[in-house]
Amino acid sequence: MSNMDVIYQKVHFRHDPRWSAITGPSADDVVLCVACVIEMMESKDVSCVRKSVALAGVGGVLKRSPGAIKELLSQDTRVCLHFIASLLAMLRSSEDSATLEQGIQVLVHLLLELQSEQFVQDVLNDIHTQLSQQASVRGFLPIFTFLGKLVDALPALPQTLACHHVSLLEWLSVGLQYPDEVLKASVCYILRRVWEVPAATESLPTPLRDSMARAVLHTLHHASTPQLTINCLGLLKQMLQLGEVVSVLMNCRTELVPDEGSADWPSSQYCSLPLVLKKLLLSGDELLQVASARCMAAVLVHSPSQYCPQFIQADLPEFLFERLSSSSSEAMLWSTYGCLLLLAEESLFFSQCHTVYGIEPLVRSLKDVLKLTNLEVQKQGLQLLTVILDRQPAAVRLFPTSMGFMGVAEVVLSGVSSPCLRVATHAARAATALLRLQHQSSPVQYKELKKIVGAIITRCTELPVPITTRQSTTGVPGPKPTNQASKAGSFLLQALVCFQESCRLAEQCSSEPSLKENAFTAPNQQRKDSLEALCLSLLRSCDTVLIPTVTRLCEQAPSSQVLQHFFSILSYQFTLLPSLMPLFALKLASSGFIRLVLEHKAALCSGNRNSGLNAACCDLLLKLCKCLLSQPASSHQQDVEEQLGLLEASLLSLCSRLAEWPSLLTDASGTPRATQHCLISLLHVAQLHGDRLLPEPVLFSCMVAVLCSMPEPGDALVPLCVLRSALYLLAICHDKSPALDWAPLNSISKALSLCPFPSLYTHHPALLHFVFRYPELSDHFGQPLLTLWLSHQPQPGREDQAEPALGVNSSSSSTSSSSSTLQAVLDKNPNVTLTLMVREKCSVTEIDALMLSSARSKALKAVRRLWSAVMSGWRREPCLSCGASCRPEGGSDGALPTLLRPALLQLLQRLACHSTGSSQGPGPSAPSALPLILQLLCLMQTAPSAASEMDGTDFKLLFHVSNLAGKLKANNKETLLPALNYLYCCLALSPPHCSDRAVSMLLCNTGLMEQIQALLDLSSSSSSSSFSSPPSSLLSCARLLLSSLIILQHTHSAQVHRCVRVDLGAMVQLLSCGKRHADNLSLACLVRLLQAMLDVELASPLLQLEEGAVGVRQRPLQPVDSALHPLGSHGAHALVAALHGLLLQKQEGLLSVSVNCLRSLMGFLHKRCPSTALHVASQPWGRFLLYSLLNSGESLLQHPAILALLTLLLQAGSGVVQWDPELEQVLSAVERTGVDKLRPSAAHTLKELLTQVQHSTSLTPPSEQHTLRATALLESLDRLPSPEPAQNSVLHQGELSYCSLDVTVNTGCYRELTRSTNV
Repeated sequence: MSNMDVIYQKVHFRHDPRWSAITGPSADDVVLCVACVIEMMESKDVSCVRKSVALAGVGGVLKRSPGAIKELLSQDTRVCLHFIASLLAMLRSSEDSATLEQGIQVLVHLLLELQSEQFVQDVLNDIHTQLSQQASVRGFLPIFTFLGKLVDALPALPQTLACHHVSLLEWLSVGLQYPDEVLKASVCYILRRVWEVPAATESLPTPLRDSMARAVLHTLHHASTPQLTINCLGLLKQMLQLGEVVSVLMNCRTELVPDEGSADWPSSQYCSLPLVLKKLLLSGDELLQVASARCMAAVLVHSPSQYCPQFIQADLPEFLFERLSSSSSEAMLWSTYGCLLLLAEESLFFSQCHTVYGIEPLVRSLKDVLKLTNLEVQKQGLQLLTVILDRQPAAVRLFPTSMGFMGVAEVVLSGVSSPCLRVATHAARAATALLRLQHQSSPVQYKELKKIVGAIITRCTELPVPITTRQSTTGVPGPKPTNQASKAGSFLLQALVCFQESCRLAEQCSSEPSLKENAFTAPNQQRKDSLEALCLSLLRSCDTVLIPTVTRLCEQAPSSQVLQHFFSILSYQFTLLPSLMPLFALKLASSGFIRLVLEHKAALCSGNRNSGLNAACCDLLLKLCKCLLSQPASSHQQDVEEQLGLLEASLLSLCSRLAEWPSLLTDASGTPRATQHCLISLLHVAQLHGDRLLPEPVLFSCMVAVLCSMPEPGDALVPLCVLRSALYLLAICHDKSPALDWAPLNSISKALSLCPFPSLYTHHPALLHFVFRYPELSDHFGQPLLTLWLSHQPQPGREDQAEPALGVNSSSSSTSSSSSTLQAVLDKNPNVTLTLMVREKCSVTEIDALMLSSARSKALKAVRRLWSAVMSGWRREPCLSCGASCRPEGGSDGALPTLLRPALLQLLQRLACHSTGSSQGPGPSAPSALPLILQLLCLMQTAPSAASEMDGTDFKLLFHVSNLAGKLKANNKETLLPALNYLYCCLALSPPHCSDRAVSMLLCNTGLMEQIQALLDLSSSSSSSSFSSPPSSLLSCARLLLSSLIILQHTHSAQVHRCVRVDLGAMVQLLSCGKRHADNLSLACLVRLLQAMLDVELASPLLQLEEGAVGVRQRPLQPVDSALHPLGSHGAHALVAALHGLLLQKQEGLLSVSVNCLRSLMGFLHKRCPSTALHVASQPWGRFLLYSLLNSGESLLQHPAILALLTLLLQAGSGVVQWDPELEQVLSAVERTGVDKLRPSAAHTLKELLTQVQHSTSLTPPSEQHTLRATALLESLDRLPSPEPAQNSVLHQGELSYCSLDVTVNTGCYRELTRSTNV
């Protein structure tokens, strides 16, 4: 229809051709006559259909041929106006909707094409004229519809209406009173477009603007159709952007009264904006609910304090919370959250308990919102939760039960885990508000609190790098932070705030006994849901996450806000867990935290900046220093408060950089004394824990200057703690500084003389080195310093309490360190050594006086440590890797032990006379100096020169010690153990040409033999219960001594004056049944004694054997039992089983002695009853033994004891050892390791094993390849250099010393060993 000619045939012939035109492409030309269109529009005889077709044609021309109609109408303006007026009149006269729609479109399009403001003004004037001529707006709906579309098409039209056609707008306002809601909707649409232009709104007269607002409110109140309601809400929302209009609408709380000269209102009713919006909020249309909430927010945003009470009194918060629980629309939720946020700024919102009612629906909605993808809604909801938690009065609890608290905790956890850092930051803010005491349920849910803090801390570990905080604190321009880095910085800052709040909550709960634990938690869950568990979690998170994260951030760009919260968090830890703070403080100090705090304090707090950060730094430093100074290991506990007072007095004002400290310390006149004392205390505490704030040469010169500027004795006294700290720092740094001249040394000596030296003493090696470096100082302070050093009691550590393994030197670490320090001082200062140690007469007299003094307990310990230090230079220490005796560097020759032996002999004689002269004798009241003397003798016995020769002094010492040991009581372990230990070491280490005399001297001492017998009897009587009486070390030493006596007596055929009664059955039974109650050392010594007895075939004149449990009660004896008497067949099998059991323990100290004893037993059985020897070696449990040992790791496959065991079984011809798997496993392990990497003892035993394999007739290799492998390994072993002969070195186990050859694997065929023993 748009392609038809627009011509009215009846009248077209009368029209001037200039008003006609042919438009369109050549194929679809359309003839258009403007005059025909005008006459058709004005004629009442033309049907609506014809008019509609004509308008469609005009519209088609306007679309297809832009400018064609404009060219026709531009010929005469009057015709153009006439044409527009005819179309406008048609809108009022026609009732056909299609025609009206076509007319509106043509008219709007035409005005747009004409682009003439004059024509638009004429149209508006025409409309105003028509409205003025009518009593009502009835029939003006098409006009208003056209006007609405024209406003949409012409952006400048709203401004034109507001400036030049105010009367037209007044008539439009009157249209809101007309009952037709469709017309009202059109009017609202036009007015909304006008109000959308801020300039147009400002141009409206105030009375018109206010009357429009009241009319819109009334219209909205009575609207019944969705279209009118929506358009009214759109207009109202635009009006609410103007504060004056908001005031008019909110104050419109009376009955609406019509203005004079205006039409009457339909009825006077009470109308209130909050009530109108409440009604819309209660409607079922979600779109209207969203618009209502946004209108509320538009009102409240102007002045929450002024308008919130009206909405709250209308109970709107209650209905808003209801919408949260019933709606899932993101728009609705976002609008409701925003409105509630504004309402929450009014205290009335909380006092009327709207939050108590609404917290549950809010939490439910947040659970659903956090599953959506709209981040803005999530942030808005979490912000509302934060505001409610933050402003809720403490008297009204939101979570009286645990379920409510757990629900909001779940929301917070979900928000923190959001991938968006902004959402996580808002969730962390909500968590901060939740971590207040007033929000905790009863009982407190510590488990949930741990989850919240843990989630936030875990998120900190996932932050991107780099992290940038909002605040720039360095003042140095840098690269602009990225958005992601800024988000990470915001989250980290909020995480620190939340963590600090959790620490504050824990501190508050700790002050309330009823809050410390959950009384309703099961007993087995108390530790997980308790305040202590929360505090431990906080400390762990602080240690593992916060400290690394914040320190890494501070290296890039330090922030005062971050550091303030961080240091406050660290300070809280000292209050929450005092028992763990010593370790925590040590870790902080050793990690350089004192330097970290001081550097940031100087950089960010100078010039009275960041007072909060300054206070946090001072608080942390004070608590850290107090904890460090109050630890038991530190001396002078009485000065802690004084030192803390010095720090507290000047720490707040101390904001100088570390580079400025030397000038402050050396400027005695310009720097206040209190500041210098504070600096010295900080340097002391930091240096004690490895945090060197200043370079050592600089610090040394500063301390020299400080001590040189000390006041005279008549002036004000310097605090002792300051003087002691200065001396300590001076001593610490003296090694890397030039030597001092006489003048500063004199000043230092005067300063140190101001008070008693013990009050200045600090137990540190550097002080010893410093004082003895300068004779000027050692002359005055050397003697008291050495006395204090020797009397210092080392703190027992864990290593002192643990039982050391067999064969390992277990000397205390503290004593070893002290001894090495003394040794170093003595090596560097020979004059001290000569003065204190080497002068024979003076040394003996001084030591004798110390030992025989009445108050000698501390002196004995001091001298023991001093002598241990001296003797450590000559002590043989077996190297675990090579087994040889290695001497420490700097060790002297044997001159000192040789010099000391006569002195100690004289002292031992005097002590013996002193004890003999006493009425009580040497038993229970033996002098307390004896253990020391005997220990020193044992130390000297391990010197290299001791094993080379024994002179008369040695034999005299052996005589006196053996006599003394025979007179002591068996329960006097302190004296008896070193005595027996010395005798054993003398026998074991004596050269062959001296051992016969030594063993004869001991065997003729019946008191000693009776002492050994008493110890063995005590062990037999107490074996059923424990090894506590006598002690295992003493009993072990007695067994070792007895085993040496048995072997040497048999070797030298020495005369025996008193034999020792031994219960063989009890010994075997102890190995079989009592090994669980015995330590490894005791078992090893017992096995060693059995080995010695078997080596002499149980027939030594020194022994009186009792059969005991292994004896054969059957008489007469069977041939086998008779041959094996007194062991018997049963005893042999029991002993074999016991030794197998010891081997299965796989303990390093038991493997070698068990194999040695088994070898001796096989030799004994082979000589007495070869069939029994073969039977014992062929038992089936032998294969189980080998299976267990060879499948326990690579180390056992190459162990000398295991290799010797295989060799022993092959020599016995038992058939227990097979190529596969036993020998195959050994060969494979050696091939993997390499022959050159084997220990010498392992290489030697492996060589014996392979040699035995080659000569064994009962062992057939599975293939020739196995024989070649064994031959190749044997050739490789032959090419190795010959090992050095094993030396009989001394090993130390606690207080017991024993010889290495007693616990080393014996090699060779057991038959050969038996023959050599008999020779």
